[in-house]
Amino acid sequence: MSFFKKLKEKFTTQTDSVTEKFKEGLAKTRDSFVGQMNELFAQYRSVDEEFFEELEEILIGADVGVSTVLELIDELKDEVKLRNIKDSTEIAPVISEKLAEKLDKSGEDTELNIQKDGMTVILFVGVNGVGKTTTIGKVAHFFKEQDKTVVMAAGDTFRAGAIEQLEVWGERVGVDVVKQQAGSDPAAVMYDAIQSARAKQADILLCDTAGRLQNKVNLMKELEKVKRVISRELPEAPHEVLLVLDATTGQNALSQAKTFQETTDVSGIVLTKLDGTARGGIVLAIRNELDIPVKLVGLGEGIEDLQQFDAEQFVYGLFKELVEEDTGAGEEDEESR
Repeated sequence: MSFFKKLKEKFTTQTDSVTEKFKEGLAKTRDSFVGQMNELFAQYRSVDEEFFEELEEILIGADVGVSTVLELIDELKDEVKLRNIKDSTEIAPVISEKLAEKLDKSGEDTELNIQKDGMTVILFVGVNGVGKTTTIGKVAHFFKEQDKTVVMAAGDTFRAGAIEQLEVWGERVGVDVVKQQAGSDPAAVMYDAIQSARAKQADILLCDTAGRLQNKVNLMKELEKVKRVISRELPEAPHEVLLVLDATTGQNALSQAKTFQETTDVSGIVLTKLDGTARGGIVLAIRNELDIPVKLVGLGEGIEDLQQFDAEQFVYGLFKELVEEDTGAGEEDEESR
């Protein structure tokens, strides 16, 4: 069975909200990417070196990342030889299959590391302007909908308005916010938040952090201090360190990820504003070049639009039209050989 046919059977019969959100959230990327792919298939009927050069440019233009693209092209060339593919349209399912493999490599779990017993502490890091505080608010809502007791820690004490912004989210979703005055020691806020969350027997503690200080070194030292305080109070915590990145910044997001990866133990990526870019290939670059799982993606501005990442949902959202047009002819050809 072709990979397209598997996706078609799995998702085209579903009408659940998650599938719809991935389709809608990836509309800009899909329109751009699939449009270029269709033009490529129309221009090159056979799969030759020129075809691969054009495909390489399309993938790089979608922010998939140069090293990831080169690796992908080499794998596709091998598959073309192995499957004896001649017609360019037959390679579309192979491309989608390889993309899914790279997004879901090692079969790593994209679910958040939630403790079965005791409190789960999630630390959010990232530069200012990526949607970190909004993400925390949406995650708080997600857990509240599961009837969990949630506390938020206003650890970004340096950015003007950050504490107030988190308080607004706290009121909106019905979650307590632990705070101190602007300019206070973030590590002290974390200590207070842990004590407060313990007293409330909270299930989840969501911790905001600074996104900018005088320089990168100061910021990273501050984050390390925050982590030390959390770990001192709860030895296994933080259970997740989620790096929030803005998908619309493209390769700059990859650069930010590399910086934070060097100095903090990032366990997962939250990619916001994926619906706002036509270059959603950045998901592949982050996943493949940094080897950090993408755990959450922002597929819209609504409070319900932050979704757990799913590699097959992503690929289906990206190739929706091509998947639904697939007739399974490639499968029949393969069986006849």
